[in-house]
Amino acid sequence: MELKEKLASQLPGWRERVNKLLNESGEVKVGDVTIGQVYGGMRDVKSLVTDISYVDPSEGIRFRGYTIPEVLEKLPKPQGAVMPYVGGLYYLLLIGEMPTSQQALEVEEEWRQRARIPQFVFDVLKALPDQAHPMLLFSAAILSLQHESLFARRYHEGMRREEYWEPMLEDSLNLTAKLPAIAAYIYNLKYRHGVPIPADPNLDWAANFAHRIDISSAEYMDLSRLYFILHSDHESGNASAHVTHLAASTLSDIYYAFSAGLNSLAGPLHGLANQESIIYLLHLLKEFGGVPSKEQLRQHAWETLNAGQVIPGYGHAVLRKPDPRFTAQLEYGLKYMPDDEIFRIARMVYEVVPQVLIEQGKAKNPSPNVDAISGALQYHYGVREFDFYTVMFGVGRSLGVTANAVWARALGQPIERPKSLTTAMLEDIACNAK
Repeated sequence: MELKEKLASQLPGWRERVNKLLNESGEVKVGDVTIGQVYGGMRDVKSLVTDISYVDPSEGIRFRGYTIPEVLEKLPKPQGAVMPYVGGLYYLLLIGEMPTSQQALEVEEEWRQRARIPQFVFDVLKALPDQAHPMLLFSAAILSLQHESLFARRYHEGMRREEYWEPMLEDSLNLTAKLPAIAAYIYNLKYRHGVPIPADPNLDWAANFAHRIDISSAEYMDLSRLYFILHSDHESGNASAHVTHLAASTLSDIYYAFSAGLNSLAGPLHGLANQESIIYLLHLLKEFGGVPSKEQLRQHAWETLNAGQVIPGYGHAVLRKPDPRFTAQLEYGLKYMPDDEIFRIARMVYEVVPQVLIEQGKAKNPSPNVDAISGALQYHYGVREFDFYTVMFGVGRSLGVTANAVWARALGQPIERPKSLTTAMLEDIACNAK
């Protein structure tokens, strides 16, 4: 095909041109940013605002100012549970105040009342190919719910800008209420011959997810609460949060916007990283016929890096210490599954790999992130369908992005529209800077 041939013939010259520009002039300023940042995915460009969460390079994620340990300690918990109500976290993200037990339960009750899923959502899911990825099903289900958007209806009926946040909140509560049930339905549709499990009205939002995928142990219910809390938000610059915000900035409703965000979460450099991490741990288990020694693991890590491959789950764009979300899951595993082989390997990787990455000298942050261990915990309790892990990630991420969307509407944040430059313009700027 001539089109493809012409494009292919241009690429070597363009790659050389861009590399030359970055290598020789990457630090040259374009306004208040550098050419390296313009061409490097806007890395570290301070151009977004959110009061919901912040990633501190030294302390990790803070939700409304609270660290992960503080959130897990201070949020109200169900009777007999180790981990808090997710409804309490949602209250914290939206309101900015640590809720009482009654306030957390009010959110849980709102979700319970709004959890009904229209039949057409199930019809959409059943119509998709059996081989369809769970994230396709999850995104399609959310998109199909757009039919029920209160914001879309009220916008077309006519309302003042100052009122936009109210139907956005209603839509966000309606959407988040349904997500555990939708995720569980997808799990059962793909892996349990389509046999659905009805909700238990006596269980909270997260525990009902565990119940509806037929893992009703108290431990896994607590793990579900922990998992959804840890994956809820990670400030605005991560892909799923930013895409959701970008789409919503056009005054799209939350169904359109979050479906778009989920589609970015499905990428290997974002949400799918948790799959890569558990696959790596299982590869080590198979390679060594069990838990390797530290020296065996060290040698394997070097072989992996020398082959030009990465060790999944290690490194972070912002953090310069172990991700507190990793640490919280590590502590959970040490308490409930210290002898599990996959968990032991994950723990050993944590003890060995950072030092190898330091010696290699390429990683800015050799510490583990949340993906390095999350799959090991899910695997222990029997959730071994790796392509489903990102769906659970998406259930958690809905909490942060919807809270941000409500506030963006309340404050009248405008449509995003950054300015683009051509490569020739950047070359001229670099030339004039010499």
